[in-house]
Amino acid sequence: MSGLLNHSGGGRQYRPSGYRNLPDMFSMKASMSRKGNCHDNAPAESFRGTIKNGLVYHRRYATRERAIREITGYIEIFCNRRRRQKRPGYVYPIVYAQQYHERKRAV
Repeated sequence: MSGLLNHSGGGRQYRPSGYRNLPDMFSMKASMSRKGNCHDNAPAESFRGTIKNGLVYHRRYATRERAIREITGYIEIFCNRRRRQKRPGYVYPIVYAQQYHERKRAV
């Protein structure tokens, strides 16, 4: 998957070489919090909380595949197309992405 980012904290559990090699194995870009900066993970933690509270805590999944399918659908349909985001001017993420690519093509 091109452009996939693996962001983790800087804790000891993320420092062993086995873990550090995983992003390369899956063609991901590695990202790690800076030492002492707890705000680096804030957007990822907020997004994870949205998914858990909006979907996961209200369901019991029969299989891992079913969970992946439902969570992906929730992200693609609800989060990206129906949930406006404050930061990019209260637009849907899908609209923001389209505007970004249009601006990029115009340059």
